[in-house]
This record gives sequence, structure tokens and C-alpha cells, in this order.
Amino acid sequence: MTKPYEPTPADYRQIFEDHKVGAAILEQLTRIFARAAVVQGGIDAVLQTYHRDGSRRVVEFIVAQINRANGLPEADDNNPAA
Repeated sequence: MTKPYEPTPADYRQIFEDHKVGAAILEQLTRIFARAAVVQGGIDAVLQTYHRDGSRRVVEFIVAQINRANGLPEADDNNPAA
């Protein structure tokens, strides 16, 4: 059985940075899903923040793949400067 193709960071760069339609899609995804945390509203704000964080992680994954393809160091949760 053939192993399915695993996209590489270069694939993400080609689609979401080099291709104008892909770049427009990434920009739209960022506008829709990379929203700030909710800071007022009690437990509902906390739940909304968790929901937004989950949505934002998809966009962050795509951007991280593009950055990796461009040779940028990977972000490290323990080292924000990376």
C-alpha cells in the first residue's frame, strides 16, 4: 500500500505565500480566525477565548510551516524570542 503524501513546509509556502489566491485565502483565514482573546464577560469570555484559541491555532500552524520553509527558526514556547 502506498503511503499518502505528507505536505512539506515548502508546499505551504508555495500555496499560501507564492500563489496569489492562496495568499488571499490565508489573509482571509487570518482575519476570520486569528482574533484576540475576550477579556470581559466572566466564564462566557473564558469559553469564547478557548474557542478563538482553537481557531487561531490552525492559522498559526500554516504560518509556522511557511516560516519553516523560509528558514526562520521555529517558535519555542519556552523562548518567545525564537
